[in-house]
Amino acid sequence: MATQENQNVIVMRHGDRLDNFEELWVMKAERPWDPPLHQDGKIRAFCTGQKIRSSIDFPIHRVFVSPFHRCVQTAAEVVRALCDVADHSGESNVLSSNSDSVIIDPSKVKVSIEYGLCEMLNLVAVRAVAAPKDGDFKFSISQYESELPAGTVDNTVEPVYKKLPEWEESLESARARYVEVVKALADKYPSENLLLVTHGEGIGSIFTELNKDATVLEVAYCGHLYAKRSIQSGENQSFTAGEFIYKKQTGIISAAK
Repeated sequence: MATQENQNVIVMRHGDRLDNFEELWVMKAERPWDPPLHQDGKIRAFCTGQKIRSSIDFPIHRVFVSPFHRCVQTAAEVVRALCDVADHSGESNVLSSNSDSVIIDPSKVKVSIEYGLCEMLNLVAVRAVAAPKDGDFKFSISQYESELPAGTVDNTVEPVYKKLPEWEESLESARARYVEVVKALADKYPSENLLLVTHGEGIGSIFTELNKDATVLEVAYCGHLYAKRSIQSGENQSFTAGEFIYKKQTGIISAAK
């Protein structure tokens, strides 16, 4: 017998990147194309995770994250907020800027790195002074997985993109990639609610896909959007999905085309 439910997806930009605060960091960094978060970015990410948790009426089951360091660190803070064992419902002043003392239940959310959510690999997004000369971004996935909260990583997941897109991809290709990956991940886990941590162009691409008469002007750090679709489950794990419907956003400035 067929049953119908909703699938919820939140797509989020990373927090404040270090090289926007410390300009000389690029000159001395071993991997200048992959800045970590500034401390303000970590605080913003954790607080955003708290706000998301307190504002939704559904659980987040899985988090998928771009392999760039700033996104992994953002996901780590958001996951700590989502997995906090403390029940803050009904409390006032529940938001804290410090995730260090949070005790988490790692069974609440599983996290995986997804190459397809990466930054646009071109000089529009990667600053020329920092771009790798050979196009090799040299990601250490195991190292970045170790920065995610213990017990939350699911590295058995088969990624949509097995490797990074080719260096100097076009703007159009990158935008199509973001839309493709979000749909592919949602289709892969139709019975689960997802949170995806990506980059500004990724947010813009999904927003305009859902709002075809709009143009995105700016996406704030940790800006995010929420969409949902209906899922009708059938026999033998089959399902029929409705179209994603845009519900709301935070930190996205747009204008009509």
